[in-house]
Amino acid sequence: MCKFAKSSSETLSALQQIYGDTALKKSAVYHWFSRFKTGQETLEDDHCGRRPSTSRTEEMIGKVRQLIRCDRRMTIVELEEEVGTVTGHFYVQVLQGLCNAVRRKRRNKWQGQCFLHHDNTLSHTSLVEQQFLAEKNIPVIIQPPYSPDLTPSDFWLFLTLKMGIKGTCFATREDIKLNATAELRKIPKEAFHRCFQQWQNQWSKCVHARVLLCR
Repeated sequence: MCKFAKSSSETLSALQQIYGDTALKKSAVYHWFSRFKTGQETLEDDHCGRRPSTSRTEEMIGKVRQLIRCDRRMTIVELEEEVGTVTGHFYVQVLQGLCNAVRRKRRNKWQGQCFLHHDNTLSHTSLVEQQFLAEKNIPVIIQPPYSPDLTPSDFWLFLTLKMGIKGTCFATREDIKLNATAELRKIPKEAFHRCFQQWQNQWSKCVHARVLLCR
């Protein structure tokens, strides 16, 4: 319709006359009309710059199927270890290790003074993870959705680790683990203290902004 010098509203009207109730909605018609008007001739969406999923690729699915064929008694946890994905069961193992470390190193903080803060990724909200937290009586600090500015690992830790290994090529996963662990151990305790102080400040700003909005 663009090539016939028709407007977006005329295009919408023509589609509705032809397809009736099954025609595209107004917003979709206007969106594609503007794209075709700029010269685009394909119906494919633009490439998305977000990190692609690595847990549901054909390669990953094939790997899981092959593991099950070889050993039908393999547990979910064993599958997770083999393919390297993070699911609820794997995350519970991580939390169990964290609990053991806190109990060993901070005994005075274990009973009633520990709070867990994590984002809302699927492995952090799974049923098995929720059951684990309930059994251990671990309170969770609620994380608003889409708020990386309130997640210390996002606004500080990951960036700090990346700067230390930026531009380095690794041959194996073990090399990545060793180098990342080495960089993590280089970070002084004072830096972690400053990070959590910044985290508290950003939470305070959000609470203050919410109060202003309510008023």
